[in-house]
Amino acid sequence: MSGFTAPTLSDATSMTSRERLLKALNHEEPDHVPFDLGSTQVTGITIGAYRELCASLGRAPEPTALSDVIQQLATPSESFLEYFQVDTRGLFPLTSHNWDVENRQTDEGAAWEYLDEWGIRHRFPKENGHWYAMVASPLEAIDSMSASVDELDYRWPRAADPRRVAGLRARAEAIRAQGKAVVIKGLCAGLFEMTQRLRGMQNALMDTLMAPDFTDRLIGRLADAKIAFWEMALDELGDRVDVVLEADDYGSQESQLVAPETFRSLFKPHHARVLKTIKSRAPQAKILFHSCGNVRELIPDFIEIGVDILNPVHIRATGMEPAALKRDFGDALCFWGGGVDTQGVLPKGTVQEVMDDVRRNLDALAPGGGYVFNTIHNIQSEAPAANILAMWETWRDYGAY
Repeated sequence: MSGFTAPTLSDATSMTSRERLLKALNHEEPDHVPFDLGSTQVTGITIGAYRELCASLGRAPEPTALSDVIQQLATPSESFLEYFQVDTRGLFPLTSHNWDVENRQTDEGAAWEYLDEWGIRHRFPKENGHWYAMVASPLEAIDSMSASVDELDYRWPRAADPRRVAGLRARAEAIRAQGKAVVIKGLCAGLFEMTQRLRGMQNALMDTLMAPDFTDRLIGRLADAKIAFWEMALDELGDRVDVVLEADDYGSQESQLVAPETFRSLFKPHHARVLKTIKSRAPQAKILFHSCGNVRELIPDFIEIGVDILNPVHIRATGMEPAALKRDFGDALCFWGGGVDTQGVLPKGTVQEVMDDVRRNLDALAPGGGYVFNTIHNIQSEAPAANILAMWETWRDYGAY
């Protein structure tokens, strides 16, 4: 966006981005609702949407790097982030989604294939491909009724490899010097998600009922890996991060993927161990927990184990009406996302429908602080640039306190 002059926030003060974000996360009203775009792998923008948005403003993307190769998420340039007055900056440790992916893929004719460090195979169609899709799971053939997790012929990734965070402390200090807030993502997807990636979704769901001991041990090993990563990463970066992201998708459009009782018996204790480690290594940081879909029944559990912030605030899902979420949980929980519906309104609505949706969601979630504006999950390539700009302009003009 070189040469562009960014519009100013309505009623702007001398508050820095970091001050704005931290005030909001302390359940106070800053000068303006904070804005996040691209600081994590669940609050970003795909490379196609990024390029179109830059082109609509008369600029070439600068650069066109990817923060997440699997999801094809752009790494927005600093001038892009400044133009759009983004308050956050992300730290992206090296993981299976961004660690030399393109140099470790094979050419399979119609598609590129990539075998990641977990043994999960991904495929990207050469024609009309938008992202890598998982096509094979390393533990899919295991008989969980008789197998022991400890005896599996499986090579676990080196979670605490210090190369994962090499150079990130200097990056975090540079972000702090800019007056921006520092956000860091973790090692891998959530505990439930990783059981699906390792076992295949059907097996993973059946395991929770048919082989709960196997499932508990597998979840435990995954939690151990996350803990090893966070101990290493936060010993290096803990005093420089403001927000730490963990995630696990438990909601569907209408209900949950596992019964709440199953979540509480199998997954919750291990999540609690992971979050306790994060709190011990970065006590000043807020924990941002991403869980898609209808997770309303699980929100008290999230709060109990130490979650400070819920994302993506899937307001289109059953039970996730934003005003009710704010009323029932806004005293204990901050909300990060839910600014516009990315399933219908942003990709398919009119500019006016986008503006109306943003206003409704700000009215519901912003009062009293405790809110950071972002979309419901990543902005996909189908979202028109005009709608993305309408979303941002409405946040800019309507988001002042």
